[in-house]
This record gives sequence, C-alpha cells and structure tokens, in this order.
Amino acid sequence: MKIKRDISWLAFNQRVLQEAQDDDVHIYDRLRFLGIFSNNLDEFYRVRVGTLTKMLTLNKNTAKIHLEDHPELILQSILETTQKLQGQFDRTFAQIIKTLGGQYKVYLRNERQLNPEQKQWVKHYFEEKVRTQIVPLMIESMPKTPMLRDRSIYLACMLGSSLNSMLQRFALIEVPENTLPRFIKLPFSGNETHIILLEDVIRGNLHNLFAPFGFDRFKSYIIKVTRDADMDMDNGFHSDLITELRKNLKKRSTGKATRFVYDKRMDPQLLEYLTRRLDLSKNANLIAGGRIHNFKAFMNFPKEVFSDIIPRPKSFVHPLLKQPCRIMSVIEKRDVLLHFPYHSFDSVIDLLREAAIDPAVQSIHMTVYRLAKDSKVINALLNAVRNGKKVTVILELKARFDEEANLQWKTILEEEGIQVFVGVPEKKVHAKLCLIKKREFNKTISYGFISTGNFHEGTAGLYGDHLLMTTRPNIVQDIQRVFQCLSSPTPDLNLLKECKTLITTPHQMRPFFQAAIKKEIQQKKKGRRMIVKLNSLVDPTMIQEIYKAAKEGVEVDLIVRGIFTADIHQEKFKKPIKAISIVDQYLEHARVFIFNNDGDPKVYISSADWMMRNLNHRVEVACPIFSETFRKELIDIYEIQLRENVKARILDSNQHNRYVKNEDSDQDCRSQIEIYNYLIDKEY
Repeated sequence: MKIKRDISWLAFNQRVLQEAQDDDVHIYDRLRFLGIFSNNLDEFYRVRVGTLTKMLTLNKNTAKIHLEDHPELILQSILETTQKLQGQFDRTFAQIIKTLGGQYKVYLRNERQLNPEQKQWVKHYFEEKVRTQIVPLMIESMPKTPMLRDRSIYLACMLGSSLNSMLQRFALIEVPENTLPRFIKLPFSGNETHIILLEDVIRGNLHNLFAPFGFDRFKSYIIKVTRDADMDMDNGFHSDLITELRKNLKKRSTGKATRFVYDKRMDPQLLEYLTRRLDLSKNANLIAGGRIHNFKAFMNFPKEVFSDIIPRPKSFVHPLLKQPCRIMSVIEKRDVLLHFPYHSFDSVIDLLREAAIDPAVQSIHMTVYRLAKDSKVINALLNAVRNGKKVTVILELKARFDEEANLQWKTILEEEGIQVFVGVPEKKVHAKLCLIKKREFNKTISYGFISTGNFHEGTAGLYGDHLLMTTRPNIVQDIQRVFQCLSSPTPDLNLLKECKTLITTPHQMRPFFQAAIKKEIQQKKKGRRMIVKLNSLVDPTMIQEIYKAAKEGVEVDLIVRGIFTADIHQEKFKKPIKAISIVDQYLEHARVFIFNNDGDPKVYISSADWMMRNLNHRVEVACPIFSETFRKELIDIYEIQLRENVKARILDSNQHNRYVKNEDSDQDCRSQIEIYNYLIDKEY
C-alpha cells in the first residue's frame, strides 16, 4: 500500500500533538507542543496544500513540478484528517487549561471573566498600549475587500445598536501580536496568576472604538487565513534570480487562500458574508475551530509562571575544545566530532573567531542556508574580512521562509567586502560545509567541517545534529572542489563528480547508497544489517532498495522523524523492517547511514534526506567517517535510539502512531537523556 507523503506528514504532526497530550510532559512543554503543532500545520497549508491546489489546474505535460496522482482526493483526505486532528487539539487544550487552573492556579481570563479592578486595568492598558496599534476596517463600506495577511489573526466583528435594529455593520481588526505581547498578566491580589490574551483586551474595549458611531452591541470572533506560500521560480541562467525572488516574495503575501479557520460559534450571517467577500472557494478548506487561533504563540507562553520546571540538561563544551585552547591546533592532531545539542555550538563560533584573528589564516569559505537572527557566525566572518582574510559565502537565497532574511544578509555581507554567490539555478545548495585555509612556515593547512544541520547557533541548542571537524586531506580536498564548483557565476555541477571521498548530489549519492545496500545484501561472513536515520523517507527508488534488502534477509532499522511513505509490513520480507519515529524535547534532525559491512562498519553523515528533492534537485553532501572511535560513537548513539521505549512511535502502514513498548525490559530508555549521559561520561 502506497502512503501519500502529505497524509504521512499529518501523521508526523499528530506525533507532535501526542506530546501535548502526554500527562508526563510538563504543562509548559505541553503548551509549547500545541504551538509547534499549530505552526507546523500553518506551514503545511502554506506550502503543500498550496502546491496540491495548483495541481488541480496544471497539465502534466507542461508542469515544472512533479504532479501527484489525484490531488483532489489527497486534498479531501487532508481536510478530513485535519478536522479530526483539530478535534483532538481542542480537547487537549481544554484539558491543559483545566490542569493549569487546578494544579498551577494559572488561569486564562477572557474579557467577560474580569473582576472590577482587572476591567479598569485592561481599559487603561488598551488606551495606553493597544488603541494606536489597531485600525478597524469597515469592510461593508469598502469597494474592495482588504487582503487579509497570512500568519495574522483578525477579530471579525458584528456591530449593532439597541436603539436602531436596522443599524448593523461588519468590521475586521488585525490583532497586533507582532508588536505587542500576546499574553498579558493581569493584576490579582491572591496566589493565582491571571492572564488575558491580546485579542480579548480588544474585545473588551470594542465599545470604546465604536460607541461614537452609535453602536452598543458587539459580537466578535477570531479568524485566520492561510495563503499559498510556494514559489513558482523561473530561475534559469538567463533570469535575474534576485529580482525573481523579490517578485515572488511580494506574491506570497497575496497568495491564494488555502485555509480559512474560524470560531465555530461564529454567527452564520457573518460567516457567510466573510466567505463571500473574501472570495473563499470550497477548496480554501473552511475549518471550524475554537475561540483562540494562531496557537504558535503558545511556544512562548510565559515561563515564569511555573516554579517546578526542570531545565533541560545544559549543552557542554567538547572536552578537547574547552577554552582557552587553539582549536586549529587540536584539529591538526585529530578529528573532532560534535553532537548537538549535547555539545555546545560555541566551539564552532570559537573556531571561526580564531580563524578571523589568526594572521596566518588566508581564507574562509562557507555555505549558508539558515542563520540566527543576530548570527555570531556572520559576525565572525565579518571580523575575518575586516582582518584582511578572503571570505566567500555560498548563500542559498531560496531557503524556504528565510528568503527575505537571506537577501538582507547578502547586502550586509557584500557591503563588508565578502564575496557572495547565491546558489545554483534550479537547485538548492543544502550542503553544510566550511573550509579554512592557513599558510604557515611555507605550508598550507586546510581545516574543514561538515555538518548535518545549519550553522545556526539558535537551532543548534534544539536540533539533534552532528558536525565533523577535520584536516584529513582527502576530505578537505573534496570540500575545496565543492567550493570551486559553487564559487562561479555559472556553476557546472558535473564538477562535483570529481569528488573522491565526499558523496554529492545530484549525481553520486543515489547510486552510491544503492551500491552500499547491494553490498550489504551480498555479505556472507557476519550479520547483515543497516541503520538509516533520516528526517523523511519518500524517494521511491531508495524505498525499493530497502525492500530488496529486507527480502534478502538484511536486518533493516529505520529511524525517521517525519514523512515516511514505505510499506514495511510485507510477507515477502525475510527479516521484518523495524521503523520508529522519535519526537521528544529535541528535534531529531541528523541524517546518518550505517552499514555492517561484514563486521567492518561503514558510517556516513549527511545533509540529505532520502527524498527526490534532496537526491535530484539539491546540492547535498555525505561524508564517510574514517575514525574507528567516531564510527563506534555514532553506532552507540543510534543503538540507544533503537532501544528507545518512551518517546518512540512505531511507523507502519496504518499510521496509528503507537508507542514502542519494550517487553524484554522493565527499564525505560529515553534516548535523548541516555545519549546526553553517554556523551558527558565519555573520556577522550
């Protein structure tokens, strides 16, 4: 049975929702998981539902994108699944609200639940902070309905008069949550914490806005529109990529509506009016929800109201890189393998800062996909160029939802004298590479690092990734080949075929891993086994290779966080495939491939998932791990994950997301905690 990728993605988001439903998870984190679920679903509708909606009108012979079979059926299935998940979400939130009050004495109050002192305080807060931030739109008097902004919430208001039953109007108010806090702590003299949402502050003061116009009756409901954010880029060599990108960014804010979420208690007259005026078709996925929308804000629920939060284990500096030390001197003697978020990302910043200062360093090359808002990585590169180093950045402008930020980074970098190349036409540069060159005593030393994740100090504290620092000539020479290819106005990706050690896309990676699986099938002496750790497993060719291995009796273990479209329960498999997904405090982000290879394991880290887009339409890199110590380290880490029986779910064709229960052991194994303990106890 073929599993549709979009339905599989919704199953992944259900695993996120399961974390919010888990009573063993702290209430603060349960609220955060509600926010993550909501934010994930927003992006899903902005991209995948937008793409599927386009497919309804595209011709297979002329389309530039891969067309799904029967997109209309997929969209219908998405709507049905989303409505079920919305019901689960609403029940979960209601239960969390009950726990907040019962256990923590924390209450979300709306405008009708305030005591006299709070009412007066809210009125003052509205006048001081909110009034100047909002402009009601009287949409009935507007010849053209305003374009509701994606990712914003609006109060849809019905205005009436007790003196004149004929006086009725409709208005929209954008809730200014980008400029004001969404959660506002109310005064209360007891031992309780009362919080009001920004939209309820506005609701409670509608009379202050509209009474001068004769209105004294008000109904208001939160609505949200999600728009198609996918970009139809025509970025061949003969077009101006930056102009094209900016044009598409402008289109994104006015894209076709893919979802309209509204308060299910909304007055039917107002709902009918809005759907007509906003020109929302039946394909716009009208979804009835609760009183609150844009739950992504709950990722930032006030943490200070909880006194019993046990902080996550703190990231620690790799023992070999503790300051003060010369990191380049350490790497010259031996490779270093970092595991985030257990190891601190500060060591990467320290290395870049050291390179920026060292007078013997001549050049730094780096690929950039996503960056922190106030990036320390960029700060180090800017200081390097100020110190006379040659700095080259391969900046991927088409990183989804980071396009605008990366355009701004391009300007900043170029103004400081850094040479910037903006990727490859019709491909995304997703490889995570850095090369530092130093000339000392008539000798050139090259230092490289290869990562499974972005050079982003913010996400490095939350995402599980690996980063190899090395001076091995065979690796750094290949890193240099990749940069020579990409540092050209017209990159020729055929040059990547010259890499001898690194495995690159779009030409080498698929056949390389096909051959590795075939070799594993052919092994005779010792147990045949492969472990594949991915974010997503979708590529049909690689799934078939996995099937071949299972049919021949290879033990296959899959750890896949997100989309999973393989049908792993087939009678023709000599060995059943084990497939799990781990959703916990940290986002499992690394891509790792382990082959038993007759007892001499082959281990690779990579930036690439097994999806068609990664293997065919991106520049990606996989790197073999030569150190026996590091190979064992990675194998140990993923053996721990395969023993996970607290946060692991079974991936199957039914997508039931059943938790793994280890019947052979009465001990819990929560892998992210076990890995932290394993690494912090490790001796070097």
